[in-house]
Amino acid sequence: MVSMARAAAAVAVLVVAFAAAATAQESCNTELPGVLVGNYSGLNCQPVWNNFVLRYHQDKNNVLRVVLSTMYSTGWVGMGFSRDGLMVGSSAMVGWIGRKGLPHVKQFALRGKTSGKVVVNRGFLVSNNHDHTVVVQQARIYLAFQLQFSYRLTHQHIILAFGSSIPVNNKLTRHQDKTSFTFDFTTGKAFVDGSFPYGLRRAHGALNLFAWGVLMPIGAILARYFRRMDPLWFYLHVGIQFVAFIIGLAGVVAGVALYNKIQADIPAHRGLGIFILVLGILQILAFFLRPNTDSKYRKYWNWYHHWSGRLVLFFAAVNIVLGIHVGGGDNSWKIGYGFNLAIILLAVIGLEFMLRTRWSRDSEPTPTY
Repeated sequence: MVSMARAAAAVAVLVVAFAAAATAQESCNTELPGVLVGNYSGLNCQPVWNNFVLRYHQDKNNVLRVVLSTMYSTGWVGMGFSRDGLMVGSSAMVGWIGRKGLPHVKQFALRGKTSGKVVVNRGFLVSNNHDHTVVVQQARIYLAFQLQFSYRLTHQHIILAFGSSIPVNNKLTRHQDKTSFTFDFTTGKAFVDGSFPYGLRRAHGALNLFAWGVLMPIGAILARYFRRMDPLWFYLHVGIQFVAFIIGLAGVVAGVALYNKIQADIPAHRGLGIFILVLGILQILAFFLRPNTDSKYRKYWNWYHHWSGRLVLFFAAVNIVLGIHVGGGDNSWKIGYGFNLAIILLAVIGLEFMLRTRWSRDSEPTPTY
């Protein structure tokens, strides 16, 4: 009996799947509503998700014409364009039929995950509002719009979503369901973003935070405040900084792999990362070029090593905060790194006070390191 029930369930699933596929194909073969034929005829057609069908065409002037259709009774339907595959930071064209039966099409900037951060009439999409319309026919909604791009779209991160409540005062309610995928506008193929490299993004953040935000500050603290433990402080300092650099380098490699997968346009984070990596490499090279203690050049080496190290720590902290922000890190990342940073700063303040008190008591000059 159990095996028969499982077989029946499997058959039911297959029937539903085939029915959904047939419905989607039928929607592609169905003619557009008459009001759309003039501006939106001759479009390519591709079923993309559930009963969503995407019709599109991109001309030689990089004008993209789109008709997104799906089953509809009430609420809103939206299509977002994302630079990194994520909802936050994307712009979306959203359409709905209002309570008075009037069509509405608006662009929204998705600046956050709450309703207050979904801002109407904002976003990076360039369009002519007169070319947009929404039509409902035979229980299907057709969201039609045209966008002007400065380049020819190829692989584009797309977000589809719908909500069951009619927007009031252009305020979108939370979506009932959504999906994301990469769509190739040259071949018409969709690649599901369920394979978005969340693990790679997490590895990139964790490795860099641990290396540049935890280990390297500890190594710097040892070098400045524990020099009386000679030569132990030196070996600990060199060992910890070298291990931190290797882990940080692994984090950079993960970041490069992540960029190649999602093509995230985050120049500030990437630029700071490159700058920090270059400084880190110079610090490693400086270790092998370190003059003898009695060399006349030693004080200049000390000055360089000291201040370039401070620059690394400062910009690494800035870039970690920036990375958590642009990467959409949740509160655990923010609280965790904030707690770590607070502990390090408190330790530095306490140790610096003790060091300067000792200098004052011993009447010794400030060391050059």
